[in-house]
Amino acid sequence: MAASLAADVTVLVVGDKAGMFGIGTSGEGCDVEDLRLPGVQEELVEAVLATDRPVVLVVSSGRPYAVGRFAADAAAMVQVFLPGEEGGRAVAGLLSGAANFSGRLPVQIPNSPAGQPYTYLHPPLGDRQSWLSNLDPTPAFPFGHGLSYTTFEIDGLAADRELVPTDGRFTVSVRVRNTGAVSGAETVQLYFTDPVAQVTRPVRALLAYAKVPREPGEETTVRFDVHTDRLAFTGLDGHRIVEPGEILLYAGSSSRTTPNELSVQLVGEQRDATVIRHHGVPVALT
Repeated sequence: MAASLAADVTVLVVGDKAGMFGIGTSGEGCDVEDLRLPGVQEELVEAVLATDRPVVLVVSSGRPYAVGRFAADAAAMVQVFLPGEEGGRAVAGLLSGAANFSGRLPVQIPNSPAGQPYTYLHPPLGDRQSWLSNLDPTPAFPFGHGLSYTTFEIDGLAADRELVPTDGRFTVSVRVRNTGAVSGAETVQLYFTDPVAQVTRPVRALLAYAKVPREPGEETTVRFDVHTDRLAFTGLDGHRIVEPGEILLYAGSSSRTTPNELSVQLVGEQRDATVIRHHGVPVALT
């Protein structure tokens, strides 16, 4: 603790030792009973945070540990997933400002080992439901979350049509602008919800995304070409189908930060999409 008390800023690195079958703490055959940091690392984090000096908590791990409870006291938190031999050099470059952060979480980071957010693709009853459980599964950091040394504004979500045939396609556009003072990259994320279907659908599902580098004050429009095959799901008869009905679209910077919303209607007959065709999701920038 003396080193931390004497420092202006402490960079505290915790997490896993890579290895298999018990040699490490993360790897094949290295399972855990809960998502607490291995060993006495949580006590170490608590002790360093108690010094009241600025602490940058770097978690180098093979799984999303429940470190959300430290977020209020840490000056910053960085998640790296076992980055390898060059990981230290890369993290140093980011923390020093030589490079800018642009990564996004491929998983959710829990607040605590209990009430874990198993996936952002949960059904409606997977959200916090106080009448069903006293545990809150809300993640500390959601799927798709990520920050940088600049800020971005995402708005102007629009579709080129309101009525889309169940065997058709449509284009979604959204504006993104760098509102900060340095250059950076934003990952614009497009999600959808199928609010009424013959089976329960996820409350939010990633439909497309685009990483957009921009200079301060620079603005661009991102366009996503979406085929209705991307909205297919397995119906009651076990076949993949595209159903007519309302589809809600959301755009933003994470699965929980989507201030833009619009609706399109799929029209026509229910379509059998058992044979999946490859359409991809091309993106155009203007």
